[in-house]
Amino acid sequence: MFDQNIQELLRWAWIVVAVFFFLTEVFTAGIVLMCFGVGALAAALTAFLGAGLAWQIVVFIVVSAVAVLLSRPIAARISRPGVQQIAGDRVIGKWAVVLQTVDPLTNTGMVRVESERWRAESMEGEQLEAGEVVEIVGVEGVRLLVRAKNSAADAEDAESDQQTDSPA
Repeated sequence: MFDQNIQELLRWAWIVVAVFFFLTEVFTAGIVLMCFGVGALAAALTAFLGAGLAWQIVVFIVVSAVAVLLSRPIAARISRPGVQQIAGDRVIGKWAVVLQTVDPLTNTGMVRVESERWRAESMEGEQLEAGEVVEIVGVEGVRLLVRAKNSAADAEDAESDQQTDSPA
């Protein structure tokens, strides 16, 4: 009778452990705890089939290990290795529209990039009027460094493109 009560307790204990692992997985980065939850469910199934505690532990360890090994490719795909751009770095190279005149003398200026508004400074120290399209070339603190779409650097790029296209 005592042994039967322990077996019943073990069955439900494995389920509680599995639920614990699944719930804590929600609050962590990675899928390792979910693998242990799968192992605990397999151990609970083993307990319901009448196997002893030693077999339940072996099943828990083996199934958890296999689940961890099988989940690694999925985790690698999800985690996207490499440098992820954050904050202002993600807008470098994009085009923006000047909302408020970018004036280096008064240190004012505002641009819109996609749906965000940013303070801006002219990279070349020139005044950029509202409505102009500018390129974002850098970030300095919380301000974007911009240059006019038709700036000297763009003219040089266009000139070099024409020289390479002309027949020799």
